Amino acid sequence: MAFPSPSYTVTLRVQLPVHRRSAQRLVEAVADAGALVTGIDTVESLEESLIVDVTCDCVNGAHVREVRHSIEMLVDTAVLKVSDATLQAHLGGKISVQLKNPLRTRQDLARVYTPGVARVCTAIAENPQEARRLTIKKNTVAVVTDGTAVLGLGDIGPEAALPVMEGKAALFKRFGNVDAWPVCLDTTDTEEIISIVRAIAPVYGGINLEDISAPRCFEIEERLREELNIPVFHDDQHGTAVVTLAALINALKVVGKNIEDVRIVVSGVGAAGSAIIRLLMLHGARDIIGCGRAGALGPFREEANPHRNWLAQHTNPRGVEGSLKDVLVGADVFIGVSTGNLLTRDDIATMADDAIVFAMANPTPEVDPPAAGEHAAVVATGRSDYPNQINNVLVFPGLFRGMLDAQASRIDDEMLHAAAVAVANVVTDEERNSNYIIPGVFDERVQSAVSKAVVEYATAQEAASQDE
Repeated sequence: MAFPSPSYTVTLRVQLPVHRRSAQRLVEAVADAGALVTGIDTVESLEESLIVDVTCDCVNGAHVREVRHSIEMLVDTAVLKVSDATLQAHLGGKISVQLKNPLRTRQDLARVYTPGVARVCTAIAENPQEARRLTIKKNTVAVVTDGTAVLGLGDIGPEAALPVMEGKAALFKRFGNVDAWPVCLDTTDTEEIISIVRAIAPVYGGINLEDISAPRCFEIEERLREELNIPVFHDDQHGTAVVTLAALINALKVVGKNIEDVRIVVSGVGAAGSAIIRLLMLHGARDIIGCGRAGALGPFREEANPHRNWLAQHTNPRGVEGSLKDVLVGADVFIGVSTGNLLTRDDIATMADDAIVFAMANPTPEVDPPAAGEHAAVVATGRSDYPNQINNVLVFPGLFRGMLDAQASRIDDEMLHAAAVAVANVVTDEERNSNYIIPGVFDERVQSAVSKAVVEYATAQEAASQDE
């Protein structure tokens, strides 16, 4: 069941009759329509009417229309305008460029631009590594997409993807003090995307690939990691994997189980599912079954896609066949990165005692969280309106903060593992319980913990490479 949310906040400007109970009736009409009233403000008081703004949280566009209809059913009442707070928050975009140094005098101009800038150019030409110290490359990330797999919307193109990439850049700045910029490409050709990103790489200290459809995203990431001397990170894969492992580390502590012993079922073997399985295996998981639309993957079946085939040949050691519901029987952990409403409370009841359920499909989880909680010991989702939100924002800002600070040239699974352990360790033994296995997105401890772990890992790797 969907509930009113701040993501669908609207303000309705309403003309009311002058009556002592008009405002009260207005609030009741909005509440009767199922919306959550968060404010009511008088705009203008006239001789025969009252103009007010009523702000409320709704579920979706259809719900807004229901609220409007409920208001207009009141006698002598009219809705003059409806304003969507989310759309208003995006007017003109959400990010901008600001100067770090003043530019008020001729002296300022001479240093920031010509002729002084020529000395900086010469220094970089003589030593290209100076670009990381003397330009925005030191602290800037490109958020690259082709708009083919945006949120739950699918292939909507680069222009429609831009609000998401702007939002990502805003999160980079807020949570990691990293300057990020959207790069939305009007091409879906794999070779062309690789070529473009390679060409723009000199400006950036890192590349964040975003919302690129599978399986193309695998090749794009792999090739760019090989061809660039800056870190390349696909958040849909590895950000999701890192925060999932972090949450599972703590969930297993809550139920008193070891990752080496538990049976894990992963629903969804695309970009996110594949990365999750690989990182869980790196952490010690031995019994994982990945499930796609055709059921369980395993060594009993060859897959046409090479990434899915790798999973088939390296997971499901017991050779269990069947549908998602079949293989879920007796499992200790369910991780969903697929689609909503695949399972019921009865399916969760077939799992092992003290089961862990991560139903991360958005906006509708694979199983209703309260229903899952009737049988599972720990339940997590990707949503903010339930406990234990598994959110990538816990990972990517601190990860890039650390990589930029360490001037890292690459990223690998061991670095991702270090980041996951750092996120998990933010939750102390005293804090950890079934409703708190992962820090909140505004927990100030997270970014510093992740960036510190990344810097320590990158520094150790650099020292090891110099000793060889």
